[in-house]
Amino acid sequence: MTAAAPVAVAAPSPKPRRRANWVPYALLAPGLLWLLVFFAVPMFTLASQSLQEGSVETGFTFTGNVGIYADALGRYWPHLLRSVGYAATATVFALLLAYPLAYYIAQKAGRWKNIMLVLVIAPFFTSFLIRTLAWRTILSDTGPVTEVAQALHLTDVLQLVGLTNNDSLLSSKFAVIAGLTYNFLPFMILPLFSALDRLDPRLVEAAGDLYASPWRAFRHVTWPLSLPGVVAGTLLTFIPATGDFINSRLLGNTQTVMIGQVIDSQFLRVLDYPLAAALSFILLLMILGLVAYYVNRAGTEELV
Repeated sequence: MTAAAPVAVAAPSPKPRRRANWVPYALLAPGLLWLLVFFAVPMFTLASQSLQEGSVETGFTFTGNVGIYADALGRYWPHLLRSVGYAATATVFALLLAYPLAYYIAQKAGRWKNIMLVLVIAPFFTSFLIRTLAWRTILSDTGPVTEVAQALHLTDVLQLVGLTNNDSLLSSKFAVIAGLTYNFLPFMILPLFSALDRLDPRLVEAAGDLYASPWRAFRHVTWPLSLPGVVAGTLLTFIPATGDFINSRLLGNTQTVMIGQVIDSQFLRVLDYPLAAALSFILLLMILGLVAYYVNRAGTEELV
């Protein structure tokens, strides 16, 4: 017998090195650069400005004066609370108006759905300022809205609840809240429509087959499934409404000044930049806290 020749075992070839894929980072770069230049840098500049002292004539110097925050909060806390109250009220009214309309467009409009959506978006083609100025004409003392409200004694009811001071609708809390509700109503309708448009009508029919009344079907089927749209719509309405200053300036009076109007005045008229920057940061932190609490309580994981 002859011995078998030894078989040479080939050495394992080294694994090829994986090349780094830079495509995702290249796609993210423009967005990250945009956030850095137009968000992070301005926020850092504003934070630095809030800790400065001085004046426009002598110049501002960074001193780390954190006491400006306590001073700003002590002087303007009523305006902060007023802004939150007006924005919350306008958000509730917008939800009450937008939900039935969004439901009808999503479930009942049929071939008119796209046309109705265009009508919802149409106000965005007009300047925010012009739309607010139009409300001065709508709510003027000689306009039909005020005349009808006076004839029906609605102005007396508004006086009782503290929304107006006299028979006039203009230059009042009512006018400011009405302007906020109107201007931010599309921000409420569109998220609600998006959520309700995905609603399967068969689920509501199944609830009816199980002897649920229309109210119980809405409460246990339609409302829970539309909750992500409700939360998104309320946030998109509440956040910009809290910092708004156009409506309070054009439709309100000296008793309806919101914090956005104060910040605008401090920046452009009083020229107290540190105080204005501090108020901006206080408003930012307050909104972040309220939004975090609201989203946590709502429990809509789809938004996280």
